[in-house]
Amino acid sequence: MDILACPLCKRDLILNIEKEDSDEVISGTLYCSECDEYYPIEESIPNMLPPDLRE
Repeated sequence: MDILACPLCKRDLILNIEKEDSDEVISGTLYCSECDEYYPIEESIPNMLPPDLRE
């Protein structure tokens, strides 16, 4: 988490865990309070693409 930052404003992100396995997050979101943007985590992979580039 220390190396992840919002791709838009470069600020810190807040981790919201929905499902985890030992020390790994399986699903959840990363939230930027500055941009009010959520980045999904699916199958342990965060999707850090800007909102306009996500499907």
